[in-house]
Amino acid sequence: MASVLVVDDESSVREMLGILLEKEGHLVSSASGVREATALLKHDPFDAVLSDIRMPDGSGIDVLRAARETDPDTIVILLTAFATTDTAVEAMKLGAYDYITKPFNVDDLKAKVRKGLETKQLRAENRGLRQAIEGRYGFRGIVGSSPRLQQVYEVIERVKDTRANVLITGESGTGKEVVARAIHFASKRAVRPFVAVNCGAIPKDLIESELFGHTKGAFTGAVAEKAGLFEQAEGGTLFLDEIGELPLDLQVKLLRVIQDRTFRRVGGQNDIQVDVRIIAATNRDLARQVADKTFREDLFYRLNVVGVELPPLRERREDIPLLALHFLHKFTQETGRRITTISREAMSVLETMPYPGNVRELENIIERAVALESADVITPASLPARSGEKTEGAIRHPAGAAGEGRPAVGIFPLRGVPLPVADFDIPAEGLCLEDYIGEIERRAIMKALDRTGGAKKEAADLLGLTFRAFRYRCEKYRID
Repeated sequence: MASVLVVDDESSVREMLGILLEKEGHLVSSASGVREATALLKHDPFDAVLSDIRMPDGSGIDVLRAARETDPDTIVILLTAFATTDTAVEAMKLGAYDYITKPFNVDDLKAKVRKGLETKQLRAENRGLRQAIEGRYGFRGIVGSSPRLQQVYEVIERVKDTRANVLITGESGTGKEVVARAIHFASKRAVRPFVAVNCGAIPKDLIESELFGHTKGAFTGAVAEKAGLFEQAEGGTLFLDEIGELPLDLQVKLLRVIQDRTFRRVGGQNDIQVDVRIIAATNRDLARQVADKTFREDLFYRLNVVGVELPPLRERREDIPLLALHFLHKFTQETGRRITTISREAMSVLETMPYPGNVRELENIIERAVALESADVITPASLPARSGEKTEGAIRHPAGAAGEGRPAVGIFPLRGVPLPVADFDIPAEGLCLEDYIGEIERRAIMKALDRTGGAKKEAADLLGLTFRAFRYRCEKYRID
């Protein structure tokens, strides 16, 4: 039930609107002019205000200002028989939700009030979501209130201002880098750099130079002196993702940095001192790698001073609604789409998915839903048929596409041409399908740009993408 104030100098209009809105289930108050309305608004805020523009003792603009002063989230709809562009523009600039001319269509007015109140509720949910993220439900970037995540928050709180190295473990997609960033930005080192590197993504013959830098002429191609990631992270945090991929010879050199806080550039003769906190992460069992002699035991204990284990999403399902709304807000801001919320039916679907890809998979599902949804609310039609399934482009059609508003499964053709798929084998230790597909997409964009000489519009056409979708992917993969 919402509280609604009707302001009009005509008693018949007040009475008609009062009956109409009460039938909709709202609690209705009325005022015959600006002075009476202002007094009511000062006494008690309303969820919505419907006000005439022209009244003997003032204007509906005055009512709008009074309502906004009392509660900026109050939905104000102005009614008038003397519609002009100037008054409409002024009203919208001052924060009016909508503008209706008399005589108005009853169904249209009810729909606008209903949608306005839904907008107000969404604003409250988003504000609560931001408070949850920034307040007691997490640190910077981490979203969730489950007991398992609360344990993670407690560890972050205890170690944030220490120099202790941290080892974050968990399945792929659980948010290990997000936790690493949270530790950094909650600490006194927040004003200094946070530098992240994926140890498994850099070729073995380049990773030493990436970490420690090199001198001019140290090797073929070293045409200038270069500072490594340790120097770039001076005073801050170096995040070593997929630390289990680090070659054994580099593990020895990393151990020296941790012990002595000094290192040498490749080809260099002088020791360089460094003050860097190390946070490492892995989805592997490092203890087993130690037993198999593929990871140094002394380095393992140096890194694992404080351990943080991230639970998979399936073990903290109560966080799914909060995460889904967080990602919805993120992608609507990035794409400019006006999608306000997620329907109860769609949220129920999200809450029951298995999520083999964890939080990253949920993020991708919401990103995809924002791109595909034609309405202003995410519906089940925009969600994949099943979490984690490989459908070669199969999606649910938007409501109505299959007739009778029923979603149906269809295939988006690859522009009429079969896609050649190179033969490959899955490594014995497995792979992250999300990262693998992302890398394929990144390479395809790079090849398209190379073929078109850097012309983005032609490259987008080559890949069958809209220019906005192409530009978004370039930003996503940091392709300049």
